[in-house]
Amino acid sequence: MEYLIVKWLHILSSTLLFGTGIGSAFYMLFTSLSRDVRAIAVVSRYVVLADWLFTASTVVIQPLSGFYLMHLAGIALHTRWIAWSIVLYLVAGACWLPVLWLQLRMRDMAALAMREAGALPAQYWRFLRIWVLLGIPAFIALVVVFYLMVAKPV
Repeated sequence: MEYLIVKWLHILSSTLLFGTGIGSAFYMLFTSLSRDVRAIAVVSRYVVLADWLFTASTVVIQPLSGFYLMHLAGIALHTRWIAWSIVLYLVAGACWLPVLWLQLRMRDMAALAMREAGALPAQYWRFLRIWVLLGIPAFIALVVVFYLMVAKPV
């Protein structure tokens, strides 16, 4: 029973991690493309909040529950699909940390532009391009991790 509970928590947290990421990316990108400063300020504030509440917590839960599941199932760390999952998870994390920093700056730029009833600075749009470029490999990495987690290829 313990294995099933940990597995359920692992799957639930991976779903929250991926779902929050894809949802936040969708709303942040398309709200930004609208160029509506007020909407961008509101959405970017909530995207940052969602990252702190959901992404940050699941980023911790995923490896803890994953390593514990490996222990319970007797799966070695050097198992190929486990090794690739870890590498890809680290790739996604390496993309997410600068994305988080970018989102904080973008949120602040949007809030300032809204308060001053002005336009977003050119730096916002540069940050958005970098944010998208970092999001693509993170998304692909997590999709592959999901596949590996389910398929467990030999």
